[in-house]
Amino acid sequence: MLFLILSILCSVVVGVIFKVSRKYNANPSQIISFNYIAAITLCYFTFTPDLNALDDKAPLEIYTSIGILLPILFLFLALSIKYMGIAKTDAAQRLSLFIPILAAWLLFNEGFNTYKVIGVLVGFAALLFILKKPSDNTENKWIYPSTVLLGFGVIDILFKKIALYTVVPYTTSLFFVFLIAFAVSILIVIYKLFVAKENFVLKSIPFGILVGIFNFGNILFYLKAHKAFAENPSTVFAGMNMGVIILGTLIGAFFFKEKLSKINILGLVLALVAVVFIFLSQLQ
Repeated sequence: MLFLILSILCSVVVGVIFKVSRKYNANPSQIISFNYIAAITLCYFTFTPDLNALDDKAPLEIYTSIGILLPILFLFLALSIKYMGIAKTDAAQRLSLFIPILAAWLLFNEGFNTYKVIGVLVGFAALLFILKKPSDNTENKWIYPSTVLLGFGVIDILFKKIALYTVVPYTTSLFFVFLIAFAVSILIVIYKLFVAKENFVLKSIPFGILVGIFNFGNILFYLKAHKAFAENPSTVFAGMNMGVIILGTLIGAFFFKEKLSKINILGLVLALVAVVFIFLSQLQ
């Protein structure tokens, strides 16, 4: 349970850093690149990953898929915030819960007892109520939050597959994923600097390092939580998403003065109820 809580905290902090960085006009793609430099460094010196452990049986196609998806999805996240607002983007990211929950049933053959079914259904209702948060930007570019929803759902499933692969230590797998993501992010930055003619923003460096520290913690503790709940992946899928929504919404209200409507408060209450039911399902 501690790993899940730590992952939730790290995830929320990453979102807060991205939100604050917009006030300083930091460049999202450059933040993403420096984020991976910090994450790779932390991973290497913390765990000393054994790259020799990567044999021909290692799931290289999964590593590559996550490595490509991560930096691209971070960019779609920034575009979604720009065109659809932070509230709708956050809700879209957490609605990605639908995808891994279904995968836990269809792909991982997980059994669902009554408590878990109730928790999941109540959780979906909570997410929909939180989606109703107002946004000042009415420009209808749903392709961005839709991509965020689909992409993060797929990444959740892929990380679950890595957690289940025990031949290669998951810290080594994580290091390899970061390397691929960094390479992809560098290609994106090069394109933006020399083709799109964007300027290099020095302020992106400290924001990138901070994001990298907490991004590393988020993924690390997320994988550890999946190992701890190996037989019940939906507990991690649901607990992570609900926890981030609750904490993220409260931080938005108290620190960024975001207004909560009555339907938002109802959504928070339902999210708490959902988490209780999902955790109760673990006792059955």
